[in-house]
Formats: sequence, C-alpha cells, structure tokens
Amino acid sequence: MDRETAENRIIFHVDVNSAFLSWSAVRRLKDDPGALDLRTVPSAVGGDVATRHGIITARSIPAKKYGVQTGEPVTQALKKCPGLILVPSEFDTYREYSHRFMDVLRSYSKLVEPASIDEAFVDITDFIREMPGTGQADPGDPAVRAAAVKVADMIRDNVRRALGFTVNVGISTNKLLAKMASDFKKPDLTHQLWPDEIGARMWPLPIGELFGCGPKTAAKLEGMGIRTIGDAAAMDPAILRVLLGESSGDYIYRAANGEGSNLVRVEREAAKSYSNETTTAEDITTDNYDIQAPAIIRKLSDKVSARLRKDSVRGFTVIVTVKTSDFQRHSRQSRLDRATDDGDEIFRNSMKLLRSLMFGEGGEQGLYREQSGIRLLGVGVSSLTQGDEEESQMTLEDLARAREQAEAKANPELDRLLDMINSKFGSGTIRRGGR
Repeated sequence: MDRETAENRIIFHVDVNSAFLSWSAVRRLKDDPGALDLRTVPSAVGGDVATRHGIITARSIPAKKYGVQTGEPVTQALKKCPGLILVPSEFDTYREYSHRFMDVLRSYSKLVEPASIDEAFVDITDFIREMPGTGQADPGDPAVRAAAVKVADMIRDNVRRALGFTVNVGISTNKLLAKMASDFKKPDLTHQLWPDEIGARMWPLPIGELFGCGPKTAAKLEGMGIRTIGDAAAMDPAILRVLLGESSGDYIYRAANGEGSNLVRVEREAAKSYSNETTTAEDITTDNYDIQAPAIIRKLSDKVSARLRKDSVRGFTVIVTVKTSDFQRHSRQSRLDRATDDGDEIFRNSMKLLRSLMFGEGGEQGLYREQSGIRLLGVGVSSLTQGDEEESQMTLEDLARAREQAEAKANPELDRLLDMINSKFGSGTIRRGGR
C-alpha cells in the first residue's frame, strides 16, 4: 500500500455520477437545449447502437431501476428494459469534460490525484485550514467536520453550475474511507465516513462492497462465512492470509478495519492547465469592481499567456476562479473555437466569465446577489494543445485582429520580447500601449 503521511489529513473522493451517460447528455443539451435529457429516462451508453450488440458501459439512474448493469451485454439489458435508449460512446466528449472536471477540483487544492477519467482524490486540508474556526484541521473537531461538508457541497454546486453534471463527494481521513463514503448513495450527495464511524456505517455492509474486494474474493470469503465487512475486520489476519494469499489477505484485513493511505499523489506529467491567482488587497465589491477587477484580470491573463508561449502550448478552455469573502470558491469556464495563448483573448474571455459569475446572466443569480465580495481572483487555461498541432479555419474575429495588428505594423517578435523583459525585471515593467 502507499505510505501514509504522518499528520491528519482531510481527504475527499469526488466521483462523477454516471459519467459517460451524463457527459453525453450534457453535450446534447449544449448543442440543442430542447433535446431530451438522457439522465431523466432509461438510457445507456454502450455497444454498437445500430446492431444493438456489445456491452453497457454506463447507464442512467432510471435504467438502473430496471436492473440494467454496466458490463452486461446490450441484448440482456434490452430484455430488462425494452424501451432503453442507447447512445454511442463519445471519447472526445469524455476527455473534454474530464479535463474540465479536474480543473474545478484543482481550483480548491493543488493536491488532486485522478483515480480514473471520472473520479479523483483531493487533499482539502489546507483549504479547510484557511476557514474561520478550523485551526489545524483536526478531523475529530466537529467544526472541522462541518467545514469539510460545507466545502464538499461547494464543490458539488460548482460542478453542477459550471459544467452541468453532478458528482458525489466522500469525506474522511484517508483515501479508502473517502472512496467508501462516496459510494454510499447516489446521485449528487455528500457523505462522511470518519474513523469513529466505521463500526456503525461500514462494518454492516456486505463484504463485496469493500473497496478492492472483487467478486471472486467476495465469493471465497462468503464461502467461509465472512459475509460482512465487519466479519472480515474481526477475523484473525493469519487466516485471511492463508485463504487469500499473503498480499490479498493483509489488504482485506487492513481495509476492513479502515486502514488506508492519506497520501494524495499529484500527477508529475506534462501540465494539464496553466493558471495564476492572487489574493486581493481589499475585497472587490460592486462599488470598486470596475476599477479593481479589470486590472487584476489583465495582470493574471498576461502571466498565463507568457507561460503558455514559453512552453509553446495553447488552450481551448479559459477558466476564472474566485474566492469570496466567506471563503467559498467558485469557478466559471468557457470553451473557445480556437486554442489560444494570446493575453488579450484570455483577458476578454476572463472578464466575460467573471461578470457572468458575479452579476449573473440569463436569469441566473450572480454571487453579488448574496452580498459577497471577492478576496481572491484566478485565471487559467486548459484543454491544451501543442503550438503547431491545432489547425483550423480563422474566425472573423481572428481576421479582424490580424488586420488591426497589420495596420499597427505589429512586430511578430513583440510578445516574446515583452515576456523576456517582464520575466527579468518584474511583471508589468513594460506592456503594450492602448491596452
């Protein structure tokens, strides 16, 4: 098993509800707001839709009520639910929404460990420590537990509002218990499973529901009379090792007793996104928004742009993050038609997103309606592509900008020169006129 950190941590497991089905539904609703929401009817992703062969890879909650299971043949699922709506897999859509989902999680913590395309572990300890009355984030403190639930609910609300789908959040002190908690009941719920609750909330569960205990292992344990997780926890570990083998027997015993790693391992691969954020000198309210917000977003956009150009990458998704005066984080993002590394474009889109988030748009209430001020601002770009990978037709906006630059006799090396000067002598040392 992974080594554990010495100090207590607060760990979340965040899991997208019916991910592939949900992401397909969100994509269809985005393309056609009047389309049928697949999540509200018996539907499933899987197999060849035309021939109705293959297996089910995801299903809606209504389909689950008919007994439709992931991994079963489509023909069998159709016998259970003849009206089942089948949709094909959309791997590009899954990748896009997975990246955006992870971006939301990273707006709360730098310690995010993707467990798969639709779930991740998040070490939220440092975020909770910043909240009033939480001290060193002792997980035994009722105030800390209440704060953890509040943050989990914030994440669920943020994902739902910004991306259009729902997640479950499990809370505990290690990854095993957080994962067990997130699976308790779905969808769109927050669950806690603290070490002092293991006996009451985990031990009565069937042994097959223990994370990491597969069907064959569960069957073997049940054959020995070990039917619940509590039965395994009370068993002599030496017997489990003989029955299951040294490694598996030790794991089942430790997991049944709630032991697991609290080390959230951050990806060390190439960057998935570029972002910068800053705490404001004073809260940004409706009174000083027009003076304070544009200057800060301008600075952050230029920083992100410089980093993108330095690494020769561009991104399709622009993200704005705020922390309000009540310590809640919120984010809003939008997908561009073309990948960009341009500070002006990042700035324009960031300002649109920020205004929508704070003042509301299309009937949706903005955060300022809740009497919130902004104490932190962040700008990011994700859905990255190498500088020369993406080729597509220029938009009218691209052509207009190119014409403006040509009329101004723009130097093609100007951006890189500005980056070098600002990097050496400090951000904002020199900038373009008229911006």
